[in-house]
Amino acid sequence: MAVNPQLFPNGMPVPFVNEMFVLARDGVEFEVDKIPGAHGGSVKAKGTIYLSNIRMVFVANKPLGNFTGFDMPLLYVHGEKFNQPIFFCNNISGLVEPVVPDDQHRAIYSTHSFKILFKEGGCGTFVPLFFNLIQSVRQYSQQYGSRVENHSDPLQAAQTPVDEMMRHAYVDPNDPTRIFLQQPTPESQLRRRTYHSQPVERSI
Repeated sequence: MAVNPQLFPNGMPVPFVNEMFVLARDGVEFEVDKIPGAHGGSVKAKGTIYLSNIRMVFVANKPLGNFTGFDMPLLYVHGEKFNQPIFFCNNISGLVEPVVPDDQHRAIYSTHSFKILFKEGGCGTFVPLFFNLIQSVRQYSQQYGSRVENHSDPLQAAQTPVDEMMRHAYVDPNDPTRIFLQQPTPESQLRRRTYHSQPVERSI
């Protein structure tokens, strides 16, 4: 995970090299714990979830203190579950491991628990795509011999083919999820190469 990932001025996450965005889902409420500087350590905010072949990114509609967004590498997510409570809205809950810089010790970083609440519209498009994608990412990761427990490079997930999955996605008319059949193209061609280096570079 990474707090406050790099964003374009329009709110779209700055992509990594070889990253493909699959969908965007507006109108969600996002909850996450153990955020430095947050009141009580937890954050609850409304905004948009972006899902790619590498990660899931929550971008808040407006900053909450110093919090603007939260980045979750799919290879580091586990314990994910779709919940359908009787009296509350449908949601996905789960855990995400921290992306630890090479020069720092894992022990000083905590596992985060998160929840995505679908408060506006259905989730019949988002939920199957999310679970299919995360399963595919894990299968390809195992094929290439990396294990989440060993804290593999989260960018390895970019090897997962998602084109076919997107073309055959079920579209729920009650779900406002937008599927990116073509990649969104902000004016900038900048691409990130790692989770830890701040500079981005222009793709060729």
